[in-house]
Amino acid sequence: MSKKIQAIRGMNDTLPEQTPVWQKLETLLRSVVSSYGYSEIRMPIVESTALFKRSIGEVTDIVEKEMYTFDDNGDSLTLRPEGTASCVRAGNEHGLLYNQERRMWYMGPMFRHERPQKGRYRQFNQFAIETFGIATADIDAEVILLSARLWKALGIDSHVELQLNSLGSNEARALYKEALVNYLEIHQDKLDEDSKRRMKTNPLRVLDSKNKDVQAVLVNAPKLSEHLDDESVAHFAKLQAYLDATGIKYVINERLVRGLDYYNRTVFEWVTSSLGAQGTICAGGRYDGLVEQLGGKATPAVGFAMGLERIVLMLSELELNSDVKSDVDIYSVLVGEDTDIAGFKMAEQIRNALPELKMMHHCGAGNFKKQMKRADKSGAKVALIIGETELQDNCVTIKDLQGNTEQQTVAMDQLITVLPSYF
Repeated sequence: MSKKIQAIRGMNDTLPEQTPVWQKLETLLRSVVSSYGYSEIRMPIVESTALFKRSIGEVTDIVEKEMYTFDDNGDSLTLRPEGTASCVRAGNEHGLLYNQERRMWYMGPMFRHERPQKGRYRQFNQFAIETFGIATADIDAEVILLSARLWKALGIDSHVELQLNSLGSNEARALYKEALVNYLEIHQDKLDEDSKRRMKTNPLRVLDSKNKDVQAVLVNAPKLSEHLDDESVAHFAKLQAYLDATGIKYVINERLVRGLDYYNRTVFEWVTSSLGAQGTICAGGRYDGLVEQLGGKATPAVGFAMGLERIVLMLSELELNSDVKSDVDIYSVLVGEDTDIAGFKMAEQIRNALPELKMMHHCGAGNFKKQMKRADKSGAKVALIIGETELQDNCVTIKDLQGNTEQQTVAMDQLITVLPSYF
């Protein structure tokens, strides 16, 4: 026997038993963004490698270590590690962003070559929104409110915490970086190797360190809030006023910086402890310089992205998947000679008249006990049974598989009228 070929590590199948939860989540996401007036955009999975180097930053972990990059007849291409750069590229290419407001969303697979762990994989699915053309803090607030509405709709709002920070303008952040590096150089002997490397390439990322010794050093480090420009201070205060007015609770986290180079001013994360150690399930912020950096006109922008695997895992951990419906409402059971033709006809009549119900027609013959076992396994609420007696009398027996009502036999021409009462 030849060796089985398995999926690549960190790139997982979603099995039929798991997809109903994904479908429920995806439907809810579409519903919420639609209620805010956002439009869907779909971008290709493969982009020019230069796109991500220019947007994310050549000295970030993603570009240095995690991208799936390959040569295509002399062109360097990359499986997208995130969606914002692709969205901006598409907006610039098709003239969607110049001198106009845009509110867009997208959903799909991203790819990063990192160590697979609980809820984090090499191929993972993101849902994201991106807004363009609005410089004021009200759009920052709307983006956060939209994400908060998602948590409430999913029933996990009491299990998440919003953390906020402001990175200020590019100029103010450059001055802060200089002050931070000067401080870190004095304490180099207490830094781990990763922080020493980041200190030279992307010093703000040192603030993100999970190393307790590094965090102890940072207690007395210069604060970003003390280096913010006046406009960024006012912008951040206005954002907090919007959130306070709408009842959104938040925590100011001065060490929240995000891992991508293109952020400025507002940054935020939704974190949870329901997946073990505190982890981020949604993150975003403002990136006013990215459109121009990628060849477009200067355009303010803000958005967020969330990893759907972590949301699905969280729903499972909190046991919030119990209301997910089966893929089947009705299962036909056919026993006896010539019942198969009658069953086929009945199934199509039901699909024509009641398209909202999911009808699985039994195929492959089998005795009554075997078919009933399949009906139960399908998750159907109702079994429609046609035996030789039903065939002769032109009727069908309706069995409630959940035991809520008594079994009954109805005339075939009454079935379409009776069936809806079971759902």
